[in-house]
Amino acid sequence: MIEVPVSAALRRVAPSATIAVSAQARALAREGRDIINLGVGEPDADTPAHIRSAAIAAIEAGHTRYTDVDGLPQLKEAVCKKFSRDNGLAYAPSEINVSPGAKTVIYNALVATISAGDEVIIPAPYWVSYPDMVCLAGGSPVIVPTSTATGLKLDAAGLESAITERTRWLILNSPGNPTGACYSEEELRALADVLLRHPHVWILSDDIYEHLLFDGLRFFTIAQVEPRLRDRTLTVNGVSKGYAMTGWRIGFGGGPEGLIRQMAKVMGQSTTNACTIAQWAAIAALDGPQDFLAEQTVIFQRRRDLVFAALAEAPGISCDLPQGAFYLFPSCSGVLGKRRADGQLIQSDEDFVVQLLKHEGVAAVHGAAFGLSPHFRISYALDDATLEEACARIIGFCSRLQ
Repeated sequence: MIEVPVSAALRRVAPSATIAVSAQARALAREGRDIINLGVGEPDADTPAHIRSAAIAAIEAGHTRYTDVDGLPQLKEAVCKKFSRDNGLAYAPSEINVSPGAKTVIYNALVATISAGDEVIIPAPYWVSYPDMVCLAGGSPVIVPTSTATGLKLDAAGLESAITERTRWLILNSPGNPTGACYSEEELRALADVLLRHPHVWILSDDIYEHLLFDGLRFFTIAQVEPRLRDRTLTVNGVSKGYAMTGWRIGFGGGPEGLIRQMAKVMGQSTTNACTIAQWAAIAALDGPQDFLAEQTVIFQRRRDLVFAALAEAPGISCDLPQGAFYLFPSCSGVLGKRRADGQLIQSDEDFVVQLLKHEGVAAVHGAAFGLSPHFRISYALDDATLEEACARIIGFCSRLQ
C-alpha cells in the first residue's frame, strides 16, 4: 500500500471530536444499538416551512447557477438588514461575506490573514475547531484558560496577559460552545478597553448562538459595545442554529471591506460560492417572520432546565447553569478514580464518555476536546422524552460506580 503524503499543517491537526462522536454513535445505531446521541450540535426542529418553500421556489425559478463568489447581492442586503435590526451594526454589502457555513467564514478569515508565527488568542474552553483551524492556516493558537470564578469566560486580565506583538486575532464565542456562557455588555466593555490599547489585534466574534439566549438576557456583540473596534472586527453569524438550517450550510460575516475582499479571494480558489438554493432560503429566513426564534428559545430553555435539574441527581456530576446555546458542560471530577462493577476504572473525562457510550448507549463529548478537563459536553437539542431517558441512563451509570 502506498503511503499517503500528509502536509505538515495537517499533521498538527486532530480530527473533530464532535464529528467523531456523532459518527461513532451513528455506526452503533446501524448495528442495532439503542443510542441516544447527545454529542451533535444541531436543533431537532425542522427548518420553518416558509424557508423550505423559498428554496423550492428558487429551484422552480431556475436559480441554480453560480452566484458571486461570496454571496448573492440580495442575501448580502438581507444580512445588512439583520445586523442593523438585531445588533445595531451598519454594514454595506461590500462588507459582507457569505460562505458555506459560519465555520467556513472563520476559516476563510484565518487563512486570508495569518502568516507563520502569528498568534491567535482562544479562551478555553473553546469550540473544538478553533485551534485546529489556526494551525491549518499556519498560525499558533494561544490558549487562555478561564475559571468558574469568571463563569468560564475570558476576563480583561487574562486577555492582557496573552497579547504579544505577534498576536493577530482574538476569538470570542458568545453564547459559547461548549459552555453556554454569554458575555454581558460590561464584560465585553472590559475586553474592549484592553483591545483599544493594542491596535494590532483583530477580533473575531462568533455569534452563531445569538438567538438562543435564556432568562431574559440581552445579547451584545463587541463591535456594538465598542464602535471604535468595528474596523478590525469580523462579526460572524449564520442561519444554522437559530433557524434550524444546519444542513443548508449558510454562514455570513460583517467586517471591513479589505478583509472581505481577501476572504473572497480565498473562496475563489476553494469553495467558490455557497449553495445558490440555500442562499435564497437564507434570504427568506432573515427577511421573513422572526417569531420562530422566540418560540424556539422557550423550548430550549425548558429543556435546559429539565436536564440541569436531572443531572443534579447524578453522583459525582456538577454543573453551572448555562445562559444560552443548547449545551451543558458538566464536571465529572466526582467520578474520577471510581470503577464499574466489572473493574473498569474511570481515570479521565474521555474514559467517562467512552464507558457511558459503551455501557449506556449515551454519546457525549469529553471536555479535553474543548480544552478543559474533567468535563463533558452534552447537547439538549432533543425532545423531552429522549432527554429524560438519557439523563436516567447517566444517573444510573454514575450511581453504579464504586
